[in-house]
Amino acid sequence: MAAVDIPGSKSITARALFLAAAADGVSTLVRPLHSDDTEGFAEGLTRLGYRVGRTPGAWQVDGRPQGPARAEADVFCRDGATTARFLPTLAAAGHGTYRFDASPQMRRRPLGPLTRALRDLGVDVRHERAEGHHPLTVHAAGVEGGEVVLDAGESSQYLTALLLLGPLTRTGLRIRVTDLVSAPYVEITLAMMRAFGVDVVRDGAVYDVPPGGYRATTYAVEPDASTASYFFAAAAVTPGREITVPGLGAGALQGDLRFVEVLRRMGAEVEIAEDRTTVRGTGELRGLTVNMRDISDTMPTLAAIAPFASGPVRIEDVGNTRVKECDRLQACADNLRRLGVDVTTGPDWIEIRPGTPAPGVEIKTFGDHRIVMSFAVTALRTPGLAYDDPGCVRKTFPGFHEAFAALPAAR
Repeated sequence: MAAVDIPGSKSITARALFLAAAADGVSTLVRPLHSDDTEGFAEGLTRLGYRVGRTPGAWQVDGRPQGPARAEADVFCRDGATTARFLPTLAAAGHGTYRFDASPQMRRRPLGPLTRALRDLGVDVRHERAEGHHPLTVHAAGVEGGEVVLDAGESSQYLTALLLLGPLTRTGLRIRVTDLVSAPYVEITLAMMRAFGVDVVRDGAVYDVPPGGYRATTYAVEPDASTASYFFAAAAVTPGREITVPGLGAGALQGDLRFVEVLRRMGAEVEIAEDRTTVRGTGELRGLTVNMRDISDTMPTLAAIAPFASGPVRIEDVGNTRVKECDRLQACADNLRRLGVDVTTGPDWIEIRPGTPAPGVEIKTFGDHRIVMSFAVTALRTPGLAYDDPGCVRKTFPGFHEAFAALPAAR
């Protein structure tokens, strides 16, 4: 059994940083993810005046329930969507003027529904260039609270940002959601809010968030399930290879662990214990049709191994992947076609037919870490693949290439 040490979850680390900054007291985050995205989030907190102490195995954050310590700040969010969406929302609870900008890639990504919701709550948010995109400035004077309607069909991060804000409002928040994608990420948010002392009441599509703030705590960050998908897929495509990820098991918060159930349907052997998950390659990989709306970050992983299946692989309801770091649905289709694989796409689906990928092809990454890591799995059975930007994995897993190269051989 080969155990692979997966870095901490990006999604959990970002939420934990927000919660720790908003809590009353000093919180310790154990085994947070060290990556460009999370370092950017921590740097943003520092720019706003929060104290963040960082050591290799733990980060300590001095919480400020009253909001940022500085009355003015200029924050660069890098490529991080959680940074770019969560930090302006956190700043809104304070008092001051806070400007946020991001990389060209992040500037292209939308946040209009979140902006509209914040404005409906009385927050003064002004976009400098394109409406609903960075750069933006928040003129903060605290948030009274009340009821707001939100469309989270483009990104669940809009809902998470408002949920996290709720306890910092003066009267609490009622959020009525008209559409929602990637629902398991919202479950992560709710569970983590409970760990910091806040219980959200949900009635169907309505979320009631009480006022009163958060309680500081020590919080352990579990391994990143989206990152683990590449290693699980590596086992599934290689007969005799077995990979175990400790720390991700039946009690995991992250919905992306459900990717192993897709691998099970395709023919891999999967064992989920309380504190670990193991995938074994059986030499069989069947085609299937699967709805990946709730685990869409693993769509590229499945697309990258789909050519090796015995029948077509059709992935449905993943239209939101078109507004990620790149248009991931199109990026997967383009690269598979470069490899000589027969692919058909629609607005929110992709169908990939069996084929032998051509060797020696350069993968176009579009600067997207998930495209690189997904096609690294393809490369296990396709010699000579290269990437035009292999270093973009630093966004979530700077040591990915070394970890993947160290995978044990099949038995």
